[in-house]
Amino acid sequence: MTARSDATVTAADVRSAALSLPDTTEKLAWGQPTFRAAGKIFASLADDDTAMGVKCPKEDRAELIATEPEKFFLKEGHDDHYAWLRVRLAALDDAGELAAILADAWRQVAPRRLLAAHPELEGSGEG
Repeated sequence: MTARSDATVTAADVRSAALSLPDTTEKLAWGQPTFRAAGKIFASLADDDTAMGVKCPKEDRAELIATEPEKFFLKEGHDDHYAWLRVRLAALDDAGELAAILADAWRQVAPRRLLAAHPELEGSGEG
């Protein structure tokens, strides 16, 4: 893990990093900003801008939460049924970690043609 910087990752950082990914748009849904690749949601901001939700395979969630519970969590009663994980923005190490997590989530929903067109976004192994 890298050393924590003094700068906290903000909702504005999430928006900027998410919208920098190919074919990504922002759309309000359920009263929250959501970020979509080719129309499919891969991330959203929490109501209070302190956390984000990201697409994440169900089989990966338990290990992420066990390894870094201060960073990753589930919204009880909701996320149990979805391939989704919550991330506390203040717990992120830096903008690079934010970008890696968002890229991982983006890859979960991006269509094959979009993945093929952007090999630079192939798996990073983080997030």
